[in-house]
Amino acid sequence: MKIFVDTNIFLDIALKREKAQEGLVVFKAVKNKIFEGIISDITIINIDYISRKVDTEIKPYLQAIEKNFTIIGANNTTIQKSLALDNKDLEDNIQYILALDHHCDCIVTNDKGFYKGSIETLNSSQFIERFLK
Repeated sequence: MKIFVDTNIFLDIALKREKAQEGLVVFKAVKNKIFEGIISDITIINIDYISRKVDTEIKPYLQAIEKNFTIIGANNTTIQKSLALDNKDLEDNIQYILALDHHCDCIVTNDKGFYKGSIETLNSSQFIERFLK
């Protein structure tokens, strides 16, 4: 099963937010090759940028993500499709279009406002309950 993991799952872990433990479960499932994990290149950039603002040493974490997840990037067509979606969050739109174009089975995100389209979107709790219990 191919899962697209939203940036906020990784930020939950890095910043030790409320859903950090659930994020770790998702991360470990990809690391253990239970699922194929896909992320966008902007995920790496955003994790680095946000973590530096709170003075967190993030390079080893980024290296672990790179080692375990397939990183995909946007192009002109991705941006065109993203801008055409009826949703104001361009980052979410780009991630959604990337997931769609790479035939992901679901998107794991803790963003309640993440764009809802034809790909099933689950928060980390729902994902764990459905696929890892």
